[in-house]
Amino acid sequence: MGAASVPDPGGRTGRVPTREELREHLIRTRIAGHVATPRENNLDHYRSLALRDPYYLFGLDISEDWSYADVLGLMAKSVGVSPDPEHREGQDTIDPDRTIDALEAMADRIGAVLARGSARVLFATGHPTGLLAIHTALARTAAAYGATVITPAEGGECVGGYGRRRRIRYLDDVAMLDDRGSFVHTHDADPMVAILEELDRRGEPRPDLVIADHGWAGAAGEAGIETVGFADCNDPALFVGEAEGKIAVAVPLDDNVLPRYYRPLTEYLIHRITRDL
Repeated sequence: MGAASVPDPGGRTGRVPTREELREHLIRTRIAGHVATPRENNLDHYRSLALRDPYYLFGLDISEDWSYADVLGLMAKSVGVSPDPEHREGQDTIDPDRTIDALEAMADRIGAVLARGSARVLFATGHPTGLLAIHTALARTAAAYGATVITPAEGGECVGGYGRRRRIRYLDDVAMLDDRGSFVHTHDADPMVAILEELDRRGEPRPDLVIADHGWAGAAGEAGIETVGFADCNDPALFVGEAEGKIAVAVPLDDNVLPRYYRPLTEYLIHRITRDL
């Protein structure tokens, strides 16, 4: 794909990077390449998922076949972390080519849904300080191309760990959790479960597509909804879900760099989504 200019539905015109330009940008900003997440943190999370710690499952009911070694092997294949089990601390990596390949697969999925016409699409993020920048741009794009971007259960209360009460709120049609006036980072799957239950209670159709991350994505995929999502190298659940066919596409990236760093990635993604619409 060559460089081009694409009109953003929010009124912005951005230059679409070539694949090689995007690859260089991902490495330079550490969205991929040598990422900030240390190896020991990655391995700790892989063990926790293998032990079926609910915090790391993101609402997915995975099979009993995933050992720690299996999870590490999958993450090496899908994300590009080191496959060496003896590499236990220090630097770890996300392969930028795997990131771009997954972005293209995600774009093709989203484009196919939008091409059907009148699609119902739901956006949600557990990373308001990072990935929100991508989700809001995608939500504007979906609406501009005829999708109904739904916002169910707004204001609904969820009780998370330790009895903490939080509420579902939307900013620019993207669902997040609000805790006493602040949007918060969360792995919790319960908010997505609450959204789907609210739709069922009202007799409204579930979304045709969910674009999300963390437990928002996991719970949607577990419910059988076509789901695409973003995940860091220390969050193996969505990649396991992808391997089991519950998540359509999981894009590996650092999920909490400066929001503006995601702009070239977002331009690339939107251009591919809309090129045939």
